[in-house]
Amino acid sequence: MSNAVISVKGLKKSFKDKEVLKGVDFEVRRGEIFALLGSNGAGKTTTVNILSTLMKADDGEATVSGLDVKRQPDSVRQTISLTGQFAALDGMLTGRENLVMIAKLRGVPKPAQVADSLLARFSLNDAANLRADKYSGGMKRRLDIAMSLIGTPAVIFLDEPTTGLDPEARIEVWNTVKELAGSGTTILLTTQYLEEAEQLADRIAILHGGKVITTGTLAELKEMFPPAKVEYIEKQPSLEEIFLAIIGKKEEK
Repeated sequence: MSNAVISVKGLKKSFKDKEVLKGVDFEVRRGEIFALLGSNGAGKTTTVNILSTLMKADDGEATVSGLDVKRQPDSVRQTISLTGQFAALDGMLTGRENLVMIAKLRGVPKPAQVADSLLARFSLNDAANLRADKYSGGMKRRLDIAMSLIGTPAVIFLDEPTTGLDPEARIEVWNTVKELAGSGTTILLTTQYLEEAEQLADRIAILHGGKVITTGTLAELKEMFPPAKVEYIEKQPSLEEIFLAIIGKKEEK
């Protein structure tokens, strides 16, 4: 597949004597929201850390935008942005000051204008001059994602972007992510929330036992699920049921 923006082949990583990644393979296409779904400790963050050059793999290959993460880490960093599980804001600065600071650090022309357009885009105009430590969880996360867009990265990694958020804030973040993908940005999202993958992802990879055990669209994953029992109405399986069934199948082997 030549239009893969992210390509991962045989990725392995151990910590001390624990093998976390045992040969992970997947590809992400341009402009796609790709969800890496797995329970806690499945190796999702480790995968993202390797792809975003924060960590070196023990074995395997990974490229982002055609660049090798091991050999060309500086070039990879120029094309990506990473939003982790915890907001990377300076609480003492206002929302606008946070954005302007990042724009200056990234050498983006007209930092003030960039900040203003992002504040408008993320519905943060009213809170622009409020210190970031006064923001709600959803606002902090929106500001965090806004900061990650400065310099228009080709690829954005969102590592569990809605962990710890209330349902309302989670929906705010989901809407933001959908908008981003609509503008052609490639997004790799890690999540342990099945509903999040269901809401956002064009394709879903299930990471379990150190490997990607299946990849597909929600419809394709549903086909792997045993046929619905015909009761009064045919019930569509939820992603949670599919996830548990697929994992169960792998563990029986």
